[in-house]
Amino acid sequence: AAEPAGARAGRLGGRIVTAPVRVTVLGGGGFVGSEVVRWLARRPEVTVSTRTAPRLRTPAATVADLLAAATAAVPGDLTAALIGADVVVNAAGDPDASSMDRPALLGANALMPLVALLAADRAGVARFVHLSSAVVQGRATCLDESDRRDPFSPYAQSKCLGEEALLAAHTGTRVVLYRPPSVHSSGRRVTSRIAGIAGSPLRSVAGGDRPSPQALLANVGAAVAYLCTAADPPAVVMHPWEGLTTGSLMQLFGGRRPRRIPGPLARGLVRAARATVGRHPAMAADLRRVEMLWFGQRQADGWLVEQGWQPPVGDDGWRQLADQVRADLRTAR
Repeated sequence: AAEPAGARAGRLGGRIVTAPVRVTVLGGGGFVGSEVVRWLARRPEVTVSTRTAPRLRTPAATVADLLAAATAAVPGDLTAALIGADVVVNAAGDPDASSMDRPALLGANALMPLVALLAADRAGVARFVHLSSAVVQGRATCLDESDRRDPFSPYAQSKCLGEEALLAAHTGTRVVLYRPPSVHSSGRRVTSRIAGIAGSPLRSVAGGDRPSPQALLANVGAAVAYLCTAADPPAVVMHPWEGLTTGSLMQLFGGRRPRRIPGPLARGLVRAARATVGRHPAMAADLRRVEMLWFGQRQADGWLVEQGWQPPVGDDGWRQLADQVRADLRTAR
């Protein structure tokens, strides 16, 4: 998948760019952003800087309202800070999938990315790489790089609107939406929750073993770094499947085989729970986590796979993470 720096840089947004490629990361001190910065710093053809993203709240819940709000909200200092950058990475946002604070979610995950894109466009930036999420496709049978979206929670709605607004902006800056699945690292709450379930009597999968879309933090950082200099990525790029299944995920983090619940029984329980979620939306994210642990979700081969890009950290990295998380849970007890 390697490509000479000059070839990659030369086609950024259809503009001739010579190495070094200058990348500014918004939210570079955050969970994913700091990993993106680490991987970019390892690339000799890149110079990287960071910038804090503006904190925004908004009631705007349509693309048209977001576009109107963003046009009036672009900070001049942000535009000035992005002048000279070839690529801007937006790694900022609100990652709380259980949050019910819609104005905060919409501000962080929909309005702020749009404001950042408009600032990048005014600054003459060639490419804008936005960290979206596979959550935008909800319960789709197979994750892919299409524009199909299925929001099931306020968080998912905010991520969907973020994608839609960025693609509707029609700026001179090329937009790349990157969709990672659940991202795991030591100290990550979702990782600890999975390990807690996997080590308890609740460890289970529904029916047969199925693919499970999960990603190591290091691999997400490496993928974004690649997208900053790769030639002509499409508008939507999906993180590749890292080889985990519903059963192997439970066994990896729990150290024991999971119990198997009959598929029809599990689907019936989920249908009943969805009726409750209609009355209690705050439960939507937790129910989706249960569905993912039981049923998993397939991933189509996307652009990164076609380019020959592979996650640099493989099975050993997953095993090391699982060992660390289990040790942390024992210490916490």
